[in-house]
Amino acid sequence: MPVPQAWTRSTIAPADWTVRLPEAAVRELLAVRDELRRAPVPTFLLDPNDFTLDACRATMAEVRRVTRSGPMFAVLDRLPMDEVSREEAIAVYWLLSSLLARPVAQKLDGQMFYDVLDTGAKLAPGSGIRPTVTNVDLRFHNDNSYNETPPEFVCLLCLHPAMQGGISQVMSVATVHDALERQHPELMPRLYRPFWYDRHAEHRPGEPTTFAAPIFERGGDGTIKARLALSEIHAGYALRGERPDNETAAALAAVQSVFEQPELHVELGFEAGQIQYVDNRATGHARTEFTDFPEPERKRHLVRLWLRDAGRRGYRG
Repeated sequence: MPVPQAWTRSTIAPADWTVRLPEAAVRELLAVRDELRRAPVPTFLLDPNDFTLDACRATMAEVRRVTRSGPMFAVLDRLPMDEVSREEAIAVYWLLSSLLARPVAQKLDGQMFYDVLDTGAKLAPGSGIRPTVTNVDLRFHNDNSYNETPPEFVCLLCLHPAMQGGISQVMSVATVHDALERQHPELMPRLYRPFWYDRHAEHRPGEPTTFAAPIFERGGDGTIKARLALSEIHAGYALRGERPDNETAAALAAVQSVFEQPELHVELGFEAGQIQYVDNRATGHARTEFTDFPEPERKRHLVRLWLRDAGRRGYRG
């Protein structure tokens, strides 16, 4: 039975979002590993067309189906981490993800890979420090909501889980929208008008530090697309020295109240070698606060890619 876009915890199960990496695909990836050991190539130059990846193509076609017409997110389970180094795991992750869509820059300076791990940095409006480099609880959000060209897909490869916490959470944007329509219909018009977002210092000198966009908009096919990023919105108003008016504050509080309804999301225990793919504008994702192992090599470490076929490969697309 097809999974509706507006799913809840009780209406989907792990079988709906889990895509197994079959043995044939594992053999193809280990052949890539062997080739790279014989003749190394920078990861950015790796092209799936240069390798025999028939089983991997079929697997990623299933990931595309699940992320486009299923629950809108998938967990690929999993890379053979005991047979590859971390660098080799990242290389085959790049190839697999490139079969879904084109990797694009995640920062204005062209950074393509983003390490999601606690650096000890502290958040502050306008600092450019993203919550992904801290261990704080992350509210539900869509990546890069403060840019004109957010990624189509967000990918996360788990190299090492946390000692405690760091649980990944996923929620359907359609579910959020439906809940708000039922519970706060009077605020829906406000959610379709612009809010100010902190751009996390991803702008040229002299350019505005904030970005204006609505939380919800409808795509050309009528589907709901979102820019869920409450922390960035609160920081955006702070950067401008403005206080949200009563309607704006009520709308943001309403969205937060939906985030706090556990029956509307699922939780995923990330394990080493698993890859999470989400349809970015259709799926909000979050994570709980975490505590790391004391050994540096055992820190919670995810590697993020952004994928987008439209526009250019730069940050602004």
